[in-house]
Amino acid sequence: MKKALLAILFAFSTLALSAQGGIKVNYQGDRPTISDFAWAYLSVKPAEDEEEEWETDESTNAVKQAWIRHREGKALDAGETLSIDQKNGFVLYEMKDGANLLRIEMCYWNESDGKHKLFAFGVYCFQNGRYSPGQYDGLTFFRYDNATKTMTRCDDTGFEVAYSENGAWVSYDLPRTGKNITVNHWYDDGRKTQKTLKFDGRRFSF
Repeated sequence: MKKALLAILFAFSTLALSAQGGIKVNYQGDRPTISDFAWAYLSVKPAEDEEEEWETDESTNAVKQAWIRHREGKALDAGETLSIDQKNGFVLYEMKDGANLLRIEMCYWNESDGKHKLFAFGVYCFQNGRYSPGQYDGLTFFRYDNATKTMTRCDDTGFEVAYSENGAWVSYDLPRTGKNITVNHWYDDGRKTQKTLKFDGRRFSF
C-alpha cells in the first residue's frame, strides 16, 4: 500500500513541476468550474519545447480513470471515493486500504480583483486516523488569470506552507464551504491543535 501511495504522490509532484510554464484551463460556459481546474491539473503536459512525448504514470492514470468512471456513473475501484462538488468548488479523492488513507483535496477561490482565481491542490496520508506524512505530501497553489485562461504556480499566498512546525507535523484542510483553510498540528503524544488561515480576497493570514 505504501508503495502505491508514494507512486501516486510522486506522479502528482511530477505534474506540478511540469506545470511551471502554466496550465491552460479549457471550459465551456461563462467561467471555469472546479472540474475544469482539477481536470486541467490532472491532464497537464510538459512545455511544448520538450522533446519527449508525455506519458502518464500508471497511478496517475488510475486517478484519471476514477474521475471518468465517476462522471459516467460507473463504480469506482474498491477503496476509492471521488466527490466533485461543483456548487462549492471542491473536490475530494480518497483511497483507503486497511488503516491507510490517501486524501487529495482541490478547491478554488475567486479573487477580489475579479481578474484572477486561486486554485489549491493538497495531498495527505493518514494511518489509523492520524496524519502520517509521505514523501510527497503537501499543499500547492496556482493562480488563474481570466484573460489568458491559464493558471501558473503561485507562492504569493500570504503564508509559507509548512510541513512540520514546533515539533508537530502540519496538514491543511481546504474549505468545502466558506473561504478559510484549517491548519492542523499533529503531535507525537496524540494531541492535535488547529488554527485558521483567513482569506482576504487575495491572500491568507492568521
